Amino acid sequence: MSAEAQGRAPGRRRERTHLLYLTVLAAVIAGIVVGLAAPKFAVELKPLGTGFVNLIKMMISPIIFCTIVLGVGSVAKAAKVGAVGGLALGYFLLTSTVALAIGLIVGNLLHPGAGMHLTAALRQSGHAQATGASEGAVDFLLGVIPKTLLSAFTEGQVLQTLLIALLTGFALQSMGRSGVPILRGIEHIQRLVFRILAIVMWAAPVGAFGAMAAVVGATGVDALKSLAVIMVGFYLTCAIFVFVVLGAVLWLVARVNVFSLLRYLGREFLLIVSTSSSETALPRLIAKMEHLGVGRSVSGLTVSTGYSFNLDGTAIYLTMASLFIATATGAPMSVGQQISLLVFMIVASKGAAGVTGAGLATLAGGLQSHRPDLVDGVGLIVGIDRFMSEARAVTNFAGNAVATVVIGTLTKEFDRDRAREVLAGRAPFDETTLLDDRRPAEPGAVPPPAAPGDTATPAPANA
Repeated sequence: MSAEAQGRAPGRRRERTHLLYLTVLAAVIAGIVVGLAAPKFAVELKPLGTGFVNLIKMMISPIIFCTIVLGVGSVAKAAKVGAVGGLALGYFLLTSTVALAIGLIVGNLLHPGAGMHLTAALRQSGHAQATGASEGAVDFLLGVIPKTLLSAFTEGQVLQTLLIALLTGFALQSMGRSGVPILRGIEHIQRLVFRILAIVMWAAPVGAFGAMAAVVGATGVDALKSLAVIMVGFYLTCAIFVFVVLGAVLWLVARVNVFSLLRYLGREFLLIVSTSSSETALPRLIAKMEHLGVGRSVSGLTVSTGYSFNLDGTAIYLTMASLFIATATGAPMSVGQQISLLVFMIVASKGAAGVTGAGLATLAGGLQSHRPDLVDGVGLIVGIDRFMSEARAVTNFAGNAVATVVIGTLTKEFDRDRAREVLAGRAPFDETTLLDDRRPAEPGAVPPPAAPGDTATPAPANA
């Protein structure tokens, strides 16, 4: 009888969360309608979207910290963590280079920007975006180090949190059995953090409505019509990269179908599109990759690092936007200028993933450094940057999901049988806890503590 009750409970939870995401979809549609019907009122709704994104952002640092510490702390040897990180960075560099190449090819074929006119107002907008947009490599590296041990959590910097989590994980690893109680405590904190995140997600419809209404009300349809060529070209380029390039890599390395993986992450994509920020889906991506069968240490480290270093969508955007501006202003770039400018921008964009508008600021800063005569043209793209930001975020997110599975496979930390069960729908993701207690623990990992009233947690042996 109790088993039957346990079998019904997950179903009821899934129905409620299914209703939540249907509500998000309805909120997006309602936001578009309000934005078109009452633009001035719609712009005033922007704080609703900003508030929801901020709620998600406040959860990112504790989730990354707990995931990385538990993953690294349970690994037998520190060298394994270094191998995962090195392999991930090499993979990120390779895919970003491919994304750059595809963006260059499509941009040179389409010649976006032909026939556009640059007004004085647009020139001012372009220079405003370039102000303080980029930083040097030294500033970036120093910025990874937090001011204090706790400031990484209060300032919300992903790379700073990652550094503190790695140091903590290595320290606990070196403590041996004496560090086990601390790991158990962090396991409890992780449960609490994911429960809070599950509660926060119920504000998603309100946030999606406010964000979509504001952007449609501020942009309107005129800008979309005049800039349709670059928007369509950019979306098609992102689709080619995700489904052809990443799809081929995913199948050749892990024997996983990219359409199945993206369908599994459908709710996360809806959040990204509705808020135009990939950070809203970062915590859920970590949880879902572990549920899919990727080892905890690999999923946490790859996703966290990928959000700053695996910017495939941003690479394509910077490529096509630069070519668009050069053509629109009548000052086309040579192939050598294109490559040097875009390599600089990719380096300058590290750490900016998930921040709405960061891609536009990086574009302006790169042009200011390499081709100051093109900075005026940034104003041409301001009107549609928000819509391109959504495609950037979706592509970056898909790239990080594929990267996590690929790195997990290469490091033998990916359970392919488990993935088949999950992608086939026979092992559904628990939307209530966002944790999967039924998965077998990794070798050397600390067993999860029992949670009172949690039917998914196995009972202790002496119960």
